[in-house]
Amino acid sequence: MSRQQNILPGHGAVNDFDLQWEVLQSALTSIHNKNASSLSFEQIYRASYKIVLRKQGDALYNRVKQFEEQWFGIHVMPIIRKFITKNLINISLGGVIGTTANERRLTGEEFLKGLKASWEDHILAMNMTADVLMYMDRVYCTDNRKPSIYTTSMGLFRDNILRSPLSTTGPQLITFDILNSVLLDQIGMERDGDVINKNLIRSCAYMLEGLYESDEENENEKLYLTVFEIEFLKASRTFYQKECSSLLQDSDASTWLRQTVKRLSEEETRCQTTISMLTAARIAKVVEEEMISSHLSEFLAMEGSGIKAMIENDRFEDLTLLYQLISRVDQSKEPLKVALQSRVVSLGSEINKMILETDFSAVAAPAEEGEAEGSNDKSKAPKQNAAAKATAAAIRWVDEVLKLKDKFDNMWKRCLGEDLILQTALTKSFSDFINLFPRCSEYVSLFIDDNLKRGIKGKTEEEIDEVLDKATTLLRYIQDKDMFERYYKKHLARRLLHGKSESADVEKQMISRMKLEIGNSFTTKLEGMFKDMTMSEELTSGYRTHIQNLGDMDRKQIDLGVNVLTTNFWPMESMGGNNSRREDGTQATCLWPSEIQTLQESFKAFYLKERNGRMLTWLGFLGSADIRCVFPKISGKEGMLSRERKYEINVPTYGMVVLLLFNDLAEGDSLSYEEIQETTSIPEQDLTRLLHTLAVHPKCRVLTKDPANKDAPKPGDKFFFNSSFTSKMTRIKAPVMVGAVNKVEGDEERKDTEDRNDEHRGNVIDTVIVRIMKYVALSTVLRQPKQQR
Repeated sequence: MSRQQNILPGHGAVNDFDLQWEVLQSALTSIHNKNASSLSFEQIYRASYKIVLRKQGDALYNRVKQFEEQWFGIHVMPIIRKFITKNLINISLGGVIGTTANERRLTGEEFLKGLKASWEDHILAMNMTADVLMYMDRVYCTDNRKPSIYTTSMGLFRDNILRSPLSTTGPQLITFDILNSVLLDQIGMERDGDVINKNLIRSCAYMLEGLYESDEENENEKLYLTVFEIEFLKASRTFYQKECSSLLQDSDASTWLRQTVKRLSEEETRCQTTISMLTAARIAKVVEEEMISSHLSEFLAMEGSGIKAMIENDRFEDLTLLYQLISRVDQSKEPLKVALQSRVVSLGSEINKMILETDFSAVAAPAEEGEAEGSNDKSKAPKQNAAAKATAAAIRWVDEVLKLKDKFDNMWKRCLGEDLILQTALTKSFSDFINLFPRCSEYVSLFIDDNLKRGIKGKTEEEIDEVLDKATTLLRYIQDKDMFERYYKKHLARRLLHGKSESADVEKQMISRMKLEIGNSFTTKLEGMFKDMTMSEELTSGYRTHIQNLGDMDRKQIDLGVNVLTTNFWPMESMGGNNSRREDGTQATCLWPSEIQTLQESFKAFYLKERNGRMLTWLGFLGSADIRCVFPKISGKEGMLSRERKYEINVPTYGMVVLLLFNDLAEGDSLSYEEIQETTSIPEQDLTRLLHTLAVHPKCRVLTKDPANKDAPKPGDKFFFNSSFTSKMTRIKAPVMVGAVNKVEGDEERKDTEDRNDEHRGNVIDTVIVRIMKYVALSTVLRQPKQQR
């Protein structure tokens, strides 16, 4: 009896399980048939509760799985198979011949709707089932570490619907194959311009996001990622490869840019509204690789529409799109950087070539109107034109470079996002082509000289700042800054000594900018030049007061203005100082007239009174003098010319020395070239130019030359006072001598400048080597032990 009593409960438990399962099976059937409203939740819950309580949760778990599998096979798959037509199978196998896009769209939508409906029914049923079997999930599944019945049912849908074979004969296709091909075909139609049901596709994508490769539900193993997305990206890559090849063959770079931007926007929108944002980054990368990276160099090089045309024609919109697209695929912007640098150097080289093709070989005449020239009439005009052309070419070169710089600066701000990488690349390319130009240092200095003499006249402070900024920018590009310094010192010296500078304040602003850009050592001598000019003004004022206090009427008749220049600050050799040096290198001294000597001694005594130990050297090749000249009546003439004519003539200092020789000369007497040179000791080159100014040039012909031709004065010529000289002006400025104006150097002058600069570099290098050697020697001594020192 006891053994029977032990067996009977087991047998009763089995019968009770079947009874309870019948209740649950009936309820599950009603739920799937959408008749759950008549069910008693309490009764169904109690049935599952009893089974689990009697330790039969495993049997219940398996029975539910079997029920769902049977339901899929009997009620769901037959319906889905009805939607799978031959056309859909052909699409899955890669063939769409014989079907129109509209047919494919309609049949595809029918299939997707059927699959969506079965999925939604399954979700609804399993939500209710999970509520009914809540106790089983909480106790049995948790204790035995099994996935919940809801999770299991998702896997059942995956395995029994999506992975279900469609037929035992023919191609081995599963539902997933059809689903993928339909989704991809629908998206492909949308890319071609058709309208599709985005919500329907989104629902199917959402279904795939909710299903996993296994019941462990690893986030990286969503069916959307492992099955659909892989095929989607593969199909997309093929599509964009073909599209890019077609654009490369049939379109221009502008069309390619806009189509690429359009496709990127479409794919982002597709991820937001049609498939899933999980794919956004990956599909963007596919488009970037196939539409941008793969053929970027070919699109950039397109004739008539590539980057060359974009830059030349200021296609800012295209350049903006290009920058944005390249930035997506390459953070270093290397393709764009190389293309921009190449274009800058190419355009800059064209500017250099244009200037270099200008003939500078005839540049021997001054660049300003009325400059003295030692030549005959036949050769004079073309040389003057060549000089003017050379200086204008220098200014033009700078203007063209600045125009090119402004063009690329504007492009950088408007199109290139003020990208620092590209700014560095542009700066380097400008520096490259500028320094390839052999006269860059000289031309930049001439540009600044031209602006500071007359270019800033009438300009506002903002416009002046803009000019100074441009000059500083050009200076930043120049590598041979010592050559620039040499030219700038020469040009500045002439501006200061000849009073050509428009504004001392602007001059000092320019030097301050140079100091910030290059350093104090560069501007020390320039600042010293300004200091000398300021002190010279104070000296001149003090000397005039000194003379007035003396009451010396003879000296008061001559108004002296003195510039005392510190030898190390001023580039005398490049301002005519070489002409006044003897063969042994010593400074040749002009033989001054007695009245000038008296004045010199007077100033020297005044200067050295508080500056004992200093030495003054009077430089005749610099400075100028205003001389009042009185010309006699012209006999036989009436009216204005019958009276004495008084003129005030501004001449170089050497001109004053020469004209004073004619003061005590009897009427009709002359002085030969040799006599003038012997009496004054003026260097032959300066004397030739000076006599040409005074005896040949029509503007200030206060002397006459015998023979009376327009050849350059030379030994053997005689010179007379021109008593018949007339002029419409009472104040006359003698034409400027060569060497007193800033112009482009001739070949010989330039070679001389380069030689002096090379010599200076050699001296600097020697000095540095000596200092290094001293430092090394000192370090060696200091490191020795005390007993060895």
